[in-house]
Amino acid sequence: MKTLVVIPTYNEKENLENIVEQVLGLGLPELAVLVVDDNSPDGTGAVADRLAALYDGRVFALHRAGKQGLGSAYREGFRWGLDRGYEALCEMDADGQHEPAVLRSLIGAVEAGADLAIGSRRIAGGGTEGWGAHRNLMSQAAMTLTRFALGLKTHDVTAGFRCYRSSAVARLLEQPLVSTGYAFQEEATFYCERLGLRVVEVPITFRARRFGTSKLTPGEVARFFTTIVGLWWRWVFRGK
Repeated sequence: MKTLVVIPTYNEKENLENIVEQVLGLGLPELAVLVVDDNSPDGTGAVADRLAALYDGRVFALHRAGKQGLGSAYREGFRWGLDRGYEALCEMDADGQHEPAVLRSLIGAVEAGADLAIGSRRIAGGGTEGWGAHRNLMSQAAMTLTRFALGLKTHDVTAGFRCYRSSAVARLLEQPLVSTGYAFQEEATFYCERLGLRVVEVPITFRARRFGTSKLTPGEVARFFTTIVGLWWRWVFRGK
């Protein structure tokens, strides 16, 4: 499948080149990378431009005026890919926590009929590496709350390593998405299930980042809960 891997970035200068080269090193001729940079003050955008020049036609850079959020970056990247005829659109972090080789399995699942393939830490064979007990507990609590409140079947609803069929993305972007940040993942999962799309989970090991700092701030956590409550109120409680 003609596949686009969308990688949002904000201050990932130390990680970006290695991740992009690993993705291209998979040897998938129909695969390209789009870096969506939010005007990173550390120069990540310049790295993206250099990679785009070096791998002409395989790597592209999309520059935005400022930090607008992960969900916003994915939506813009998805529209960019749909406009250019990509058949599969993948999400991947730039921080090294996602193993690029798993892209083969995610893309393969879409080729086999899935509308959305999720790299899951919460099914048999999946897990985390380098996380403390507190982080694991908080992550599991957020996922359990989301699944219970919204009636979701997907286990790893917060996962950010994904591959969508282009037709699924087109339908997803028609939904009343409100999250611009990390809660985009839960919101997207909710609408995919609500639309009756086929969602499958592929086991992954999620690793702690080596360089840079996490972008998951207390504000993002608050917005996550606000988004979940909003979805519950509108679609579950009120039955819309």
